[in-house]
Amino acid sequence: MKAFAMALLAGVTIGAIAVHGLHAQGAKLKAYTVSEVEVLDPSAQAAYLPVARKAIEAAHGRALRTAAGRVVQIEGGPPPKSAAIVEWDSMDDAVAFYKSKAWSDLAPQRDKATKVIRRYVVETEK
Repeated sequence: MKAFAMALLAGVTIGAIAVHGLHAQGAKLKAYTVSEVEVLDPSAQAAYLPVARKAIEAAHGRALRTAAGRVVQIEGGPPPKSAAIVEWDSMDDAVAFYKSKAWSDLAPQRDKATKVIRRYVVETEK
């Protein structure tokens, strides 16, 4: 009976490890959108940011509220005047949002407020 209990415990342990490994393999990696922008109209930006952040949150993104923060050059060429960073649960979520109707509907406000220099998505490592 003792041998049976030990074998059962070993089987459960091995099964739990295998299930954990399978879940880890299927786990999506977080991603971050970096938008380098130039503010064209500060008052238009002040009106646009809350609306954009609400749309991002509705798509399960988390704006890190860096758009009005300082950008300091460490290495390389000159830094952008402003950088907005958004955290996403996955690369797929980020790309889907920026291709969505909700994002394209914000284009008139965004174009009045800012000029996008560059926008890209960076995926984290495992």
